[in-house]
Amino acid sequence: MKFFRLLSLTALLALAGCDQLNNQPQEADLQTQDQKISYLLGMDNGKNIQSIGMEIDTAAFQQGFQDGLTDAEPQLSEEQIAEAIKAFETQMTAKRDEMQQAQEQEASVQAESNLVAGTAFLAENGAKDDVVTTASGLQYKVLVEGAGAIPTAESTVEVHYAGRLLDNTEFDSSVKRGFPAQFGVTQVIAGWTEALQLMPEGSKWELYIPADLAYGPGGTGPIGPNATLIFEVELLQANVES
Repeated sequence: MKFFRLLSLTALLALAGCDQLNNQPQEADLQTQDQKISYLLGMDNGKNIQSIGMEIDTAAFQQGFQDGLTDAEPQLSEEQIAEAIKAFETQMTAKRDEMQQAQEQEASVQAESNLVAGTAFLAENGAKDDVVTTASGLQYKVLVEGAGAIPTAESTVEVHYAGRLLDNTEFDSSVKRGFPAQFGVTQVIAGWTEALQLMPEGSKWELYIPADLAYGPGGTGPIGPNATLIFEVELLQANVES
């Protein structure tokens, strides 16, 4: 009879070597390749079990494992098995929902904090004589004034850039990678799309991009929700196809 497997076979193997009397693992011999792989599978699955907060009764686990190996009759009825699985799934769903709520709450707090910090930064930065603020809220400062062509929405540009957060944490840099980036003007965040259509080729600008022109409340990777971003951008070619 086949039952719903609560854990993978490798998870069973992870606990199969535990001593039933004292719940302590027996000393493993890790000489052969099979022994080493078995140990790594057990360790990996043990961490997975720990990560979901599941408690294992080692003696019961081993008994079930042994019964499965020997094809013995289950010590639980089909009804008991179904009830246990249903209760387990309910417990795991509750844990998942709890974790999701905690993550959403943390993201909400961070989003509000980032929004406040970004608003304050842009207000102060926008008051500087060398900073231009556009109607959308994008801010930029000209570091080097180019004299070449200006990209259009249809252009594919080549740029060098470095992006950082308000605390000066750098999250991306084509300069450090050692080669420039190429992309369509409309294939990037809104703040970039707007700025690129204002920059003459050969220019180097510093962009200050509000969250609503960047990644917004969702954020991405190391960029948190509602993060204001700073980019130093050098426009090498206004249209690489021309």
